[in-house]
Amino acid sequence: MERDDGHSEVPRTPLDALGVMASSDAMLTPTLRHVEMYTRRGLLTILWHEPAEGTARQPGALVLCGGAMGGLLGPGDAMYHRLGVEWAARGVPVLRVSYRKPNDIDACCVDVAAAAQLAIGGAGADKVVLMGHSFGGAVAVRVGVGLRDMVAGVATFATQSAGCEVAGGLQGLPFLLFHGERDEILPIEASEMVTMIAGWGEVVRLPGDGHLLAKSDDAIWERLEEWLPPLVQAP
Repeated sequence: MERDDGHSEVPRTPLDALGVMASSDAMLTPTLRHVEMYTRRGLLTILWHEPAEGTARQPGALVLCGGAMGGLLGPGDAMYHRLGVEWAARGVPVLRVSYRKPNDIDACCVDVAAAAQLAIGGAGADKVVLMGHSFGGAVAVRVGVGLRDMVAGVATFATQSAGCEVAGGLQGLPFLLFHGERDEILPIEASEMVTMIAGWGEVVRLPGDGHLLAKSDDAIWERLEEWLPPLVQAP
């Protein structure tokens, strides 16, 4: 950013760092908003599940991000879509992030941090839970550390360990890591390494499953049903 006097200015918020030139949004359904933000470094897309009118709003929100190739559906059988539909029905906004530049960890962290800012400033949440699959696990960890005061918890699915060197900053935050025992891309030791770095966290081992966690929807959902409510719902 440039000030009027020609000197550079440090962006004050993630949305400032995006440098949004224009944005557009449309309601695809009464509870699903499609948001596009045009920046000099690409197009940031967010699918934003909103609680239906009359639904009691809860204090938390979910921000979900994909792997190194991007994407909006997440692991398993479109787990992110299911989270969006079911948790919005309970009064919890859910934002699914499609990166401007997949596999660019710095840019992707700005994207997810901006979505977290939108969840708090635009959806009225007090705090967010960050979730990321594969490469997105590292994004969720880094954003969780960087925006710690805005974050209620972090969950990862088959995360990589690269990029999680800052995970020690999560100590004290709920930290849940799902990983398939037969992951053909990132072995389960990656999640175990991240908890060692963090000195914190719980690894949920998923027997017989691979990187996409295609066999573990029920097990993941059952554990999330225990873990999420205290983080996003009013007592």
